[in-house]
Amino acid sequence: MTASDIRKLPEHLVNQIAAGEVIERPASALKELVENAIDAGATQIDITLEAGGIDAITVQDNGRGMTREGMALAVQRHATSKLPDDNLFAIRHFGFRGEALPSIGSVSRLSLSSSTQDQPHGWQMVVSHGQIDDAVPTSLSDGSIIHISELFHEVPARRKFLKTQRTEAAQCYEIIRCLAMSAPQTGFSLTDSGRTIFSLSPCNAQIDSSDRHSPALQRIGQIIGARFSSEAAIISAHREHMSLTGLAGLPTMNRPTTAGMYLFVNGRPVRDRQLLGAVRAGYQDMLPRGRHPLVVLFITVEPEDVDVNVHPAKAEVRFKHAGHVRGLIVATLSSILREAAKTSTDEGTTNALRQFSTHTHQTSKSSSEDAFRFQAQQPSASNYQTPQYQGRLSSFLDNSPPQARVTQADQPVLMPDDDAGQISDDSRFPLGAAKAQINETYIVAETGSSLVLVDQHAAHERIVMETMKTALQDGTVASQALLLPEIIELPGDQYEAILGHADQLATMGLFVESFGEGAIMVRQTPALLGQVNAEALVRDVAEELVQVGVSTALEQKIAHVLATISCHGSIRAGRRLGVDEMNALLRQMEQTPGSGQCNHGRPTFITLSHDDLEKLFERR
Repeated sequence: MTASDIRKLPEHLVNQIAAGEVIERPASALKELVENAIDAGATQIDITLEAGGIDAITVQDNGRGMTREGMALAVQRHATSKLPDDNLFAIRHFGFRGEALPSIGSVSRLSLSSSTQDQPHGWQMVVSHGQIDDAVPTSLSDGSIIHISELFHEVPARRKFLKTQRTEAAQCYEIIRCLAMSAPQTGFSLTDSGRTIFSLSPCNAQIDSSDRHSPALQRIGQIIGARFSSEAAIISAHREHMSLTGLAGLPTMNRPTTAGMYLFVNGRPVRDRQLLGAVRAGYQDMLPRGRHPLVVLFITVEPEDVDVNVHPAKAEVRFKHAGHVRGLIVATLSSILREAAKTSTDEGTTNALRQFSTHTHQTSKSSSEDAFRFQAQQPSASNYQTPQYQGRLSSFLDNSPPQARVTQADQPVLMPDDDAGQISDDSRFPLGAAKAQINETYIVAETGSSLVLVDQHAAHERIVMETMKTALQDGTVASQALLLPEIIELPGDQYEAILGHADQLATMGLFVESFGEGAIMVRQTPALLGQVNAEALVRDVAEELVQVGVSTALEQKIAHVLATISCHGSIRAGRRLGVDEMNALLRQMEQTPGSGQCNHGRPTFITLSHDDLEKLFERR
């Protein structure tokens, strides 16, 4: 290669290459423009899209604006007002690259109008596919208006990669949602093709952990959903020069993708894999496999302790003390969720009501003749007092616990007088008193204000697991020796997985060793499990270890294995429980962290309020 083979690229091509780094689609351009408006101190930003941003994007703000000279510099590469001390490691703004406007202008027709408060009028400048026109006066009083059209018209190879209008619009909406959560002090309005998507008023940016109705939390509720903001756990933790605030959804409020995980570092929306992994670690043993939590978390660190210039779109960051940040996230989420997850979300109640409603509608489709026949066969209320029907009622309730049986006075006995007042106290006993067992699987309980349905196996799974976790932390997991060691043959990958984790399994009370190629000898099992099928236990643990993979952190593997082991020692569906056993289980649930969901993330109970029941029967 000779010197003549090397040449400097034309300016317009350099700009298009730079644009390719940061402007991939309409949402990318919109993000840059809105971040600039926030950096300019705007308290109101109005966004107008045409065809989801494909045809046009307009962003108007009431920020500080620019002078004519400032506008001329703003459309040049490597020009910025956001690094006053030229320190890339002390960035306190969203935008700083000095690439946004010239990059956008190189692949579109960009119209920029701006004015400052001390100017008699504003100025307008047009950049059309890299060609910069001179600024001309405009009547704008303050702030800025930026209009983008003809995006990628001169770069058809890039334009053909745009998705459908609906997809591009969804990307734009998501960008604004993120920025609206990160800047609650700024009002936002978003309109697409004449249709208002949302309008948000500015509010106090401070999250108050003691006030669920604080303006910042209400802003999150407007964007994510009122149910999320009202039921999620409020996060507020501080350590040295770091803080973590926001909302963490209960484990039962999970989603199939990571789209519901909103993370912000110093107010900047990020999609950092390490941070996502830390959040998942905080939810370990509380989520179903393949499901992800719904969270909005704000991480604040000193600007010098984070590098945001490691990704062209600033979607990833690098921390100086990454371990400390991860530790803060994992410890805070784990601690708060263990307590908050004693409750369950309204999603279970909503799903139950939906199922009841669906069944009701299906039943109502029967013919009027069938309905009349059914009504005609029902006895009147007074007929229930007759011996014929009294006998039927008694036989139906013979196998129910004493609280649900019918006495001679035809009134259900709720609890003994000395206990009734205590159990009806929802604050002391939120799961109430056991009334019946259905299908030897579900416990029916009643509080002073609601009906509670409990999955006995799922609930006891969580209780056993939390007991084992506590014992493991204390180093006191007791084991019981098998009378005769059990020999189990396993496939090669499971055999290797079991032996590779034999030391960790021993700390959990499960002692295994090799017994020749492909065979495992089990000598001891966790005492907490009682009489357990050792072969079934080892096979499940081995399969779990293979599925979680070698890339999973040890603490997460231990959580998965504990969940599997505790499942074998739990009350099974199909086991009849006495009333004392059911009430004892309810009391244990009330004292157990995370008892609102089982080890696999499924809800352990649902609550139907009296209002819910009345709605089911169309009483209101």
